[in-house]
Parts: sequence; C-alpha cells; structure tokens
Amino acid sequence: MKNSVGYLMRMAVNRVLPQMESLFQDQELTFSQWTTLVALHDGRITTAGDLAHNICHDAGSLTRLIDQMEKRGLVTRQRSKQDRRVVTLTLTARGRALVEGLAPRVMNFWNRLLSGFSHTEVDTLIALLTRLVLAADPRASSKLHLSKLPIFTARKKSA
Repeated sequence: MKNSVGYLMRMAVNRVLPQMESLFQDQELTFSQWTTLVALHDGRITTAGDLAHNICHDAGSLTRLIDQMEKRGLVTRQRSKQDRRVVTLTLTARGRALVEGLAPRVMNFWNRLLSGFSHTEVDTLIALLTRLVLAADPRASSKLHLSKLPIFTARKKSA
C-alpha cells in the first residue's frame, strides 16, 4: 500500500484535516466554512452551484452551511435581477476580514508542513494535484477556480 496513490492521498487528508480544523477553533469556524469563505473571497465564484462544485459539497449540506454563515453575518445571498433563479453569494465585510485575518495562520501551517520541500517540489506537487483533479473530473476544467489568496510563502528556489 505504500505505493498506492489513493491510500497515500487518504492518509494525507486524514492527517492534515484535523490540524486544519484546529486552526479555526477559536473562531468557531469549521474547515468547510473556511473553504467556503476562501472560495468566495476573490469574487470569481458567486453561485451555490459553482461553490458546491469547487469545494465538493452536495447542495443540501451546502445550503445548511450557507444558512449558518449568513446567520453569523459572514455571507449574503441576493437574487439576481437578470435571472431570478440565480442567487448570488458574496462575503460581507466581516467575512472578508475573517478570511484576511486567518490567512496568515493557514500560510504558516502550510509553510511548517512543507518546510522540508523545495520551492520546485511544492510547485510540482501543486501541478500534479491539479492534473489529478482535472483527470478525475474533466468537467472541472471550466469550473475549477483556484483562489488567488496566498496560502504558502514562496521560499528561495534551491540551487
């Protein structure tokens, strides 16, 4: 199993996710809520459908998640004037401030976790994971929006 891509990916997720959850405990924020806030942060994702596809949530659980975040004043919903079937999601000032305030924690977490990797190795890891996502869901290429929010501080390239 040590050479199984699926096994190693699952092991990585099972070890990283609890550590990520702990980053947000003092804000009473879950990792799913964090990924939702980050996905909405730069404004490229604006609908629940695109959000569900990008953070891999089903519509029902995403609706509950957005309900909770709306009650906390982190996101707003607004029906489109052009198409009443579409509901636009946006971060509130409070939601935006939370993302920008917590981003350094996330960046520090990834910097510590990847400290044994060179800049080139991190770039390669990102490129390979992106290719894997696209291979697993070819439709994702048109809907995959990677956040522009930095989560990793670039280090000097190793010689």
